[in-house]
Amino acid sequence: MNMIFLGFVVILYLSVIAFLGYRGYKRTKSTSDYLLAGRKIHPMIMAISYGATFISTSAIVGFGGAAAVFGMGVLWLTVLNIFVGIFIAFVFFGLRTRKMGHNLDAHTFPELLGRRFDSRFLQTAGGLLIFLAMPLYAAAIILGGAQFMSTTLAIPYEVSLVVFVGIVAMYVIMGGMRGVMYTDAFQGTIMFVSMTILLVTIYSSTGGVVAAHTKLTALAPQAVNIWGGAGHQGWTAMPVFWSPLWQQLVTTIVLGVGIGVLAQPQLVVRFMTVKSGHELNRAVLAGGVFIMMMTGVAFVVGALANVYFFEQTGNIALLAAGKKTDAIIPLFIKDAMPWWFTSLFMITLLAAAMSTLSSQFHSMGSAFGRDFLEKGLKVKIKDSITVNKLAMIAAILFSTLLAFGLPLFYQEGTAIIATGTAIFFGLCASAFLPMFVGAFYFKRMSATAALASFWAGIGVSLFALIFIHIKESKPLGLCNFLFGTDTLIPVLQNLDPLIMALPVSVITAVVVTFFSKPPSQKVIDKAFKNINK
Repeated sequence: MNMIFLGFVVILYLSVIAFLGYRGYKRTKSTSDYLLAGRKIHPMIMAISYGATFISTSAIVGFGGAAAVFGMGVLWLTVLNIFVGIFIAFVFFGLRTRKMGHNLDAHTFPELLGRRFDSRFLQTAGGLLIFLAMPLYAAAIILGGAQFMSTTLAIPYEVSLVVFVGIVAMYVIMGGMRGVMYTDAFQGTIMFVSMTILLVTIYSSTGGVVAAHTKLTALAPQAVNIWGGAGHQGWTAMPVFWSPLWQQLVTTIVLGVGIGVLAQPQLVVRFMTVKSGHELNRAVLAGGVFIMMMTGVAFVVGALANVYFFEQTGNIALLAAGKKTDAIIPLFIKDAMPWWFTSLFMITLLAAAMSTLSSQFHSMGSAFGRDFLEKGLKVKIKDSITVNKLAMIAAILFSTLLAFGLPLFYQEGTAIIATGTAIFFGLCASAFLPMFVGAFYFKRMSATAALASFWAGIGVSLFALIFIHIKESKPLGLCNFLFGTDTLIPVLQNLDPLIMALPVSVITAVVVTFFSKPPSQKVIDKAFKNINK
């Protein structure tokens, strides 16, 4: 790699980021500016920011690496991302989130739910959950960015991690939501251009679209030889129904992330940053195209990396990368792409990770500062912006420590980034999704029902992670310590906790709703005022 060229590109990129962060800082005058960008963001900026926040190194590096193992079946996640994460999210939730958030003067996701159900405790508990659980997702993103920097620059992982986190922390703490969304739009543009180049290059290097997929199909015996016992049938076929690999692919990767996106705090809050519902409608197409290019290209490249590495080294991608799933995409970029693209793609991954991390840090800071301390515990705060910034710093430190520890926790060959992402998405869906749907479409749903659903979702999720789902229950060791086995229900050991927790959470919400006192008419009238306009 030409280090002079890389240095120039990095300096140019960071200069633009610094300028946009400073611009956001100068235009931040109030809490509303800091938390919601003054509710006046342009729809195109909002759409790209939403997509850039959604797509990170977890999608490009983590899930791209997972595609190298599971194959083209991961593309079902792209389908779900577009249909659920964009169309359903924008059309059925975005408009109502923006309007109800304005009616209730809500600035955060937990505050929206707390005020809709007239429950300060719900806002407090929701904010605390976000602050404690989101670092796992953030750590997965940090891991992806740091892994690529380490591989590309041949520097220790620990050094790249500290440098990477420091860059993100600098501008997100300074600029608030304005700085985050301005930089997201810039970073999203870089990501789109780079992924377009990558798509063209992967097919060129493997003989064209038809030839590439034909070669990948022909490699099926290699996959069967390694993972046939777990249900693998090749990279262009789905695993055997209900086999361990099928359960991992469908329940964790596709459904876990594809459904969980609806209840992501850092995404929901973006609906409250635009000034009208009409502008949300304008953002749907841009968001859909962006997600299709980001996830679709990453998954195709991950799967076809097997063709490239087999032709170059005689090994499939996972073996060429030393059985490190999260190292497959970085290694492919380093070995297969021109030197100038390696520099560009490092900036792309930095942009992907930084756009997501900045939103996560912002969400964690506001969750602890505004939702837990200021509104929940009624701690008197003279300068709420400063408190939010301090909370962000704490969240950044916690996330960084987790990023150091995750590679030590999971066994070799595990898709750590994809797994960490899926756990957080599933937890959010189980805890928040039933009450989120109920908040907009079931006026009778009460605070009691919302809280019961919340605790049921969290409880079943944690129980499944600790005592059933083998990827977590085995390394945690508590199940083995208490019961002498790594999982209490072997037949469900590869089933994602979301599949167990979300139905329980939904049933709890419905049952308790019909046996509890409905919310006051005053709260309902205020929340639903002009909701469909």
